[in-house]
Amino acid sequence: MRDFLLAAVLALGATAAMAQEAAHRTLFTNVNVFDGISAELLSGADVLVEGNLIAQVSTSPIAAEGATVIDGGGRTLMPGLIDAHWHTMLNFMPISRILGENFGYLNIAAAVASRETLMRGFTTVRDVGGNCFGVKAAIDEGLAEGPRIFPSGPYIGQTSGHGDFRGPNDVPETPGTALDYPQRVGNTLLADGVPEVIKRTREALRMGASQIKVMGGGGVSSLYDPLDVTEYTFEEMKAAVDVARTWNTYVAVHVNTSAAIKLWVEAGAMSMEHGFFLDDEAAKLMAEKGVWWSMQPMDAEGEDPFRFESPVSTAKYLEAVAGLDQAVALARKYGVKTAFGTDLLFDAGLAAKQGKFLAKLQKWYTPYEALKMATHDNAELLALSGPRNPYPGELGVVREGALADLLLVEGNPLESLDLVADPERNFKVIMKDGVIYKNDLP
Repeated sequence: MRDFLLAAVLALGATAAMAQEAAHRTLFTNVNVFDGISAELLSGADVLVEGNLIAQVSTSPIAAEGATVIDGGGRTLMPGLIDAHWHTMLNFMPISRILGENFGYLNIAAAVASRETLMRGFTTVRDVGGNCFGVKAAIDEGLAEGPRIFPSGPYIGQTSGHGDFRGPNDVPETPGTALDYPQRVGNTLLADGVPEVIKRTREALRMGASQIKVMGGGGVSSLYDPLDVTEYTFEEMKAAVDVARTWNTYVAVHVNTSAAIKLWVEAGAMSMEHGFFLDDEAAKLMAEKGVWWSMQPMDAEGEDPFRFESPVSTAKYLEAVAGLDQAVALARKYGVKTAFGTDLLFDAGLAAKQGKFLAKLQKWYTPYEALKMATHDNAELLALSGPRNPYPGELGVVREGALADLLLVEGNPLESLDLVADPERNFKVIMKDGVIYKNDLP
């Protein structure tokens, strides 16, 4: 692993100059455009990119003297993919290593994994837990390659909640006890009571969070909180939301039960993550309040179920995933705003299948619905961060004035969503912010 990381870092250095110098003008010709919104492709189009913006989209030839010309050959040009539930610092190693590994090493590993994320066509991720600020800065400055990152920073959780990774004998806590390692490096923060919740939320915002992530209910990878529990009292919930609102942003909540969802919605949180046990009442309330459901298409069986080191986590995972079909049905029934994410944790093999998990959406959605969710709709969710948005501009669409995050796809993903499951073969060009990171065309 260490030799692999060293080689990858050297490769990053060789390509950093390319990342720092956005193509001045790039002209895509003869492409069929999926704009992220319409169910119909715009056939026989030209698309001009100037700097990091899409300057022109036209079905008439575009004259762009001096531009780099890419003949699309009738392939599909579409927006870069967006993963609304990603963990930059947690997706590439087992949990037992990540919890105790040197943080400098973790940052290097996360930078390497971030390039792989970009090469899968995911040009933007919403990071919902972990101290990814260093990796994000390296990517933004061209020192490393990877997607745009909307960081939550440390996720905030209660004692005994999802995010309390201390040992079984580390409670009761005594005054003056040092923070455990995941808290010291800023991957997670524990807060109990309104004053602590306020302080920790402000600390995350001070670090640069674009939105706040709170652990609001029982989780799978944590060992001390059954799935049925609601985490935080209503007053604590409202404290986190109120602080986020003072910074003109929002709270995303790890939550599963309908009871917890309803409390968090009433407290003002705007994004419910997972929600496997969604019921009619909670779904209806979310729709009425305009609250997002951020879902993950996970499997209980087959090739791609999550694997856990603890049998406790395995049992909880199977219980949670069993509720997914009903949750999707209720979200569709009531018109709940729905976002797509993967939450691929603690397993580099699963992380490599990020696009395959997007393709799993076709169990419930048409290819158009799935692709719109992973582009335009996810971008709409990210925009809730308002002035905390680290990348002002329009994402998730192909239209004039939008940020130039683009994929050139071999084939038509609106007809075959499985194309996104094999990005190495099917994504011929990957552009982020006007920079071409991959071009497999002659």
